[in-house]
Amino acid sequence: MIVRKLRLQRGWSQEQLAEFSGLSVRTVQRIERGQNAGLESLKSLAAVFEIDLVDLQQEAVMPAENSTFSQDEAHALEYVRDIKGFYAHLISYVITIPILILVNYAYVSEYIWVWWCALGWGLGVVSHGLSVYEVFNLFGADWERRQVEKRLGRKL
Repeated sequence: MIVRKLRLQRGWSQEQLAEFSGLSVRTVQRIERGQNAGLESLKSLAAVFEIDLVDLQQEAVMPAENSTFSQDEAHALEYVRDIKGFYAHLISYVITIPILILVNYAYVSEYIWVWWCALGWGLGVVSHGLSVYEVFNLFGADWERRQVEKRLGRKL
């Protein structure tokens, strides 16, 4: 997690960090997810971030005990990931539906089946957006807490 925090503090993408360190993007992603990193990878990252190798090695050995994110930072990162997921979902919809429209009209112009795809997937995109931006917070933190307490047999 310290690698992700250091990367975000500098405003770098994973691709930029991979380029600066000489590692692959996949390696950077694995390290940021908490998987073990080799000594050479850690040396490259320490050099790029201009920190001691020991600091990165301690994080690699004890990631849970040596948390580098505050609770607010962790919530902000989670929220940004949710927004990123929504935009990826929206972009794939905006790109795919016109292609399906072209396919529909090119091969089966008598029956316009693509509207069913657009409607179903569009409802999914809208639902995703409402969830991410918490317009209707039906399954928010309070709901989660109540469900956990219910499963544990505790009264609120």
